[in-house]
Amino acid sequence: MNKIFNKKNFSTSNIIFIVVAALLLYPPSREWFQRQIAFSPSVNEVAEAEKIATYNWNLKGLNTDSVNFNSFKGKVVFVNFWATWCPPCRAEMPMIQKLYNDYKDDVAFVFVTSENWATVEAFFKKNSYNLPTYNSVSSPPNKFTETNSIPASYLLDQKGNILISKTGAADWNSEKVRNLLNDLISK
Repeated sequence: MNKIFNKKNFSTSNIIFIVVAALLLYPPSREWFQRQIAFSPSVNEVAEAEKIATYNWNLKGLNTDSVNFNSFKGKVVFVNFWATWCPPCRAEMPMIQKLYNDYKDDVAFVFVTSENWATVEAFFKKNSYNLPTYNSVSSPPNKFTETNSIPASYLLDQKGNILISKTGAADWNSEKVRNLLNDLISK
């Protein structure tokens, strides 16, 4: 055993490799790391933005009232598809919660999961989240189904233009996103 761990066989690079591997395999460390490397999402110019064709989408509220997405027509809307078991989803949640806390009165936030309320509630309680969460009852607008990956997030302006379409963790609490929301809200 001593031969395995002597200085000759166990270099500094091996120690670093083992520490990094352990951090990336341990879920809370992995989420922290993903949060550190999350960038602000790219913003599409209105002229280049795709537009959702329909707002007809029924959503069952888990911790909020059930709605038809039509009720958000004419508003700035943030849509996020996520799951409690998804490390990138969990990594971006603290940033999204901060954004929600500051913009919930001016932006419609729609968090969509296929999980049941008991699972989501336990996750929210553990992390002090209070995001309005839904299960999809009917098919979402086609532009929201172009990827099966999560997290998948979209920011719509009041006319249904998709100004941000992002798959993977992002820094949603960035100055860039906040400036865009402030600009959209002021219109």
